Amino acid sequence: MTAPRAGRQTVGMASKSAGLVAAAISFISFGTSGAFVKPLLEAGWSPTAAVTARALVAGLVLLPFVLFSLRGKWTVLWQARWPVLGMGLAGVAVTQVLYFAAIQRIPVATALLIEFLAPLLLVGFTWAVSRKTPAPVVLVGSVLALGGLVLVIGPGAIRAVDPIGLAAAFGAAIGCAVYFVIAARPNNGLPPVALAGAGLLLAAPVLALVGALGLLPFTATFDDLRLLGATTAWWVPLLVVAVVGTALAYASGITASGILGSRVASFIALLEVVSASLFAWVLLGEELSPLQLAGGLLILAGIASVRAERPEVQEPAAGGRHRLTPTAETTEARRPPLPATPNL
Repeated sequence: MTAPRAGRQTVGMASKSAGLVAAAISFISFGTSGAFVKPLLEAGWSPTAAVTARALVAGLVLLPFVLFSLRGKWTVLWQARWPVLGMGLAGVAVTQVLYFAAIQRIPVATALLIEFLAPLLLVGFTWAVSRKTPAPVVLVGSVLALGGLVLVIGPGAIRAVDPIGLAAAFGAAIGCAVYFVIAARPNNGLPPVALAGAGLLLAAPVLALVGALGLLPFTATFDDLRLLGATTAWWVPLLVVAVVGTALAYASGITASGILGSRVASFIALLEVVSASLFAWVLLGEELSPLQLAGGLLILAGIASVRAERPEVQEPAAGGRHRLTPTAETTEARRPPLPATPNL
């Protein structure tokens, strides 16, 4: 191995490690949301009002970082306007609206299970577009991750329920998949924090409009509430979920997708349900069953299997040289930025 090649591999490994760290920060941060949103819901906030407030506050928290990252290159934001629109509308607003519409008709566990099918949708989409069967390790990883997800959320999530609710949950899964695809694109050089902040600031008024039109219940109360056994102001849990469970979670998640690719990042994001269960156990005293822990291990095994896919295979070409045949994941990583036309 030559020195330059060894150097490139070292840089690549460091980049992948940074991506895994970012992905871990993201799913742990997202996992805190439930424990801090629950007191708001119990105090009288509707889910739509809570998610609108968290998106708005998170966008405002990220705004200084967005402005700093774009200093001197404001045209990048305009060049990446379609990814920003896609992130704000599909990746955040539509996903949230359809999820909350779904849980009005079907159990929360069922809606979560369907929404977190996003990684399998990405595998199926790549399969359909490339017409190339995914590697066995990817198929095995998909089965393991799905089985683990069922165990963590609860086997009771699989049941015959309202078809409109199922359709809404499936729409949320598509929105979630779009989030990972957009986050994994180069997006004309737009920094991840700028994509996250701009997307959240765009999503907030859309969510507010949904509530104002009466499409979903939209109520909020501003009295003191109970949090972790103590009485506190209503804005304390909102600030925590906005800063940690939204701003940090989206910024780190987009960073991870850009480094690892949408497939791996989406599978790692399944650990959010495990993280949420752990936080609910520690902070809210909710039960954590051995079945859920076993499900978490299955999800980890699925992630490891998906990551085991070889990034590229050498095939002999004319003249005794070798050419590289990229996998679906490396093809996605090399894909050029989105053009300045909407193609979601």
